[in-house]
Amino acid sequence: MAAKKVLALLVLTICQLLPMLGNKLDDGKHERVQQRVEQQSLETTRLLQEHEWSSLDWGALVFAALQQWQRWAIADLFFRLCWWLWKRSRQPDSSDDEESSSSSSTGLEEEGSGEDSNDEGHPLMTRTFAKRIWWSVQSMAYGRQVVEELVGDLLAVFQERLSTSFFPVLQPAIGVGSAFEGWSPCGHDAVYRLLVPLKPPHGHAFRLELGTAGQMLAKNCVRVELECTCTRDQRVEDMPCFLHHPEEALQRNLESTLLSTFCTGFYLDAQKIARWFQNLVISAWGEMPQSRHYSMEVLPSSRSCKLRLTNASGRSLLVEMVFGVQRGDSDIFLSSQAAEDTFTPSTTWAETYAVAEVKFFRRMARQAPRDTLYLNCLQLCASILVSAGFSSYTWKTDVMHLLNTLPLSSWNRWDFMIRLQDIMGYLHGCLEEKRLDHFFFGNENMPEDIILPAAFRAAEPINLFQCLVQDPAAHAKALRELEELQDRLTRLQVFGV
Repeated sequence: MAAKKVLALLVLTICQLLPMLGNKLDDGKHERVQQRVEQQSLETTRLLQEHEWSSLDWGALVFAALQQWQRWAIADLFFRLCWWLWKRSRQPDSSDDEESSSSSSTGLEEEGSGEDSNDEGHPLMTRTFAKRIWWSVQSMAYGRQVVEELVGDLLAVFQERLSTSFFPVLQPAIGVGSAFEGWSPCGHDAVYRLLVPLKPPHGHAFRLELGTAGQMLAKNCVRVELECTCTRDQRVEDMPCFLHHPEEALQRNLESTLLSTFCTGFYLDAQKIARWFQNLVISAWGEMPQSRHYSMEVLPSSRSCKLRLTNASGRSLLVEMVFGVQRGDSDIFLSSQAAEDTFTPSTTWAETYAVAEVKFFRRMARQAPRDTLYLNCLQLCASILVSAGFSSYTWKTDVMHLLNTLPLSSWNRWDFMIRLQDIMGYLHGCLEEKRLDHFFFGNENMPEDIILPAAFRAAEPINLFQCLVQDPAAHAKALRELEELQDRLTRLQVFGV
C-alpha cells in the first residue's frame, strides 16, 4: 500500500509541474514550482522513511530535472522512479499479504482471456498494452492464413489458364507490408498486401531501366524486348521466333500479346497489368471454393488489384495484390504501386523494399526469445501514438534501426516502457539532426540473408528527413508534434488513456 501512495504522490507532483514547463520562468513562477516540489517531497520522503526504502531527496531530483526544462529528462526520471518503486513493491511485505491473497484470483481471471497466462508479475501497463494488441495480432494471423490460401488458389487457376499464352508469367505471391510483418497500424482493419512477381513469357525479356541510384522517386521503367528462340535449347515446338521470323508468326495469327496488350510503346504498363488481373479475378471467382463462404468485390484501383471479402457474419478482409519485377536475384523489386498523392506515369514503376523488410522481421521472429515485444512497441507507436507528421514507415524505420542495434533479449516485457522511450528518444535525436537514414542503403550491419544489389551497400544512406533540412517550419512543427506524442505516451503510462 505504501508503494501505491508514494507512486501516486510522484505522479501528482510531476503532473502538477508539467503545465508550468516553458522555455524560461520568471522569478515568481520559479519560487512557486520549488515550493510545490518541496511540499510534495516532504510527504513522499516521510513515506519512504517509514518503510526504510531510501533516504534520497526525491523532490530535489525532480526539481533538478525541471531546471533543465527538458521533457525527456522528466519522462526518464519518472519512469525510473516508477520502475524502482514497482520493484520494491514486489518484495514480500507482511502488511500486503492479506490484500495480495484476496486479489490474486481476480487478477488471474482478468488475464486468462486467451493470451499467454504467464503475464503475472509483469508491469501493469505492459500487460494492458499487450492485452490490447494481442487480439489484433490473433485476428491478423487468421486473416493471413485465409488470404494466403485464397491468393495461392487464384494464381494456380491463372497459371493453368495461361500456360500456353504470351501473357506475363505470374509467380507465387509474397506477403508484404505490416500485416505480414506481424503488426498493423490499423489493428483489426489491416490491409493484407501481397506482391505478385512477374516473369516474361517465352521469347521475351525484361530490361530494367533504373533512375538515379538512391533517389526515392526515381523514374524506373521495365522495357520489354524480344529474344531469339531459333536455337534448339530456346525453341518451343511449332513456335516461330518472333525476332527473326515475324512474317511466319503473322501468317499463323501469332503475335506478342505482351507487347500489344500490356505495353505502352516498348514499356510494361502497370495500369494495363492491373486491369487484366482484375478481370482474371472476376472471371475465376466462381471456380474458387472460397466463393461459397465469402462474397467478393473488386475495389477501384488503377495500379493494383484490391478485393473486399465479406463472410456471412459481415466481417470483411481487405486484400491488395500489387505486381513486381525483381532486380536480378535480390530482394528488391520494381512495383506497380505508386504514391497516392503523386502523379505517376503508367510506365513508371516504383522501387520497393517490402520483400527485404518482411524478411528482416521474419529473421527477428526466428531469433527473438519468447515473449519479446518489439512488434507490440511498433504497433503501439503506429496505431495509438498517431500523428500527421510521422508515418507508420517512419516508426518502422526507427524500430528496425534499434532492432539492429539492441540485443533482442532486451525487448522483453520487463523493459517494455524503457524500449518505448528508446524509440521516442531515437526519433527525437533524428529530428534534432534532421536525419533519419533509410535502413537498406549504406547499412553495414545488414543481415546476410537479405539480398541487396551491390550498389545498395556502397551507396550513401538516403535521408528520409531531407524535407526537414529544406523547410525550417516543417522541422519546428515535427519537434512540437513529437513533444505532444511524448505527453500522450506519458498519459497512457500513468492513466491508461
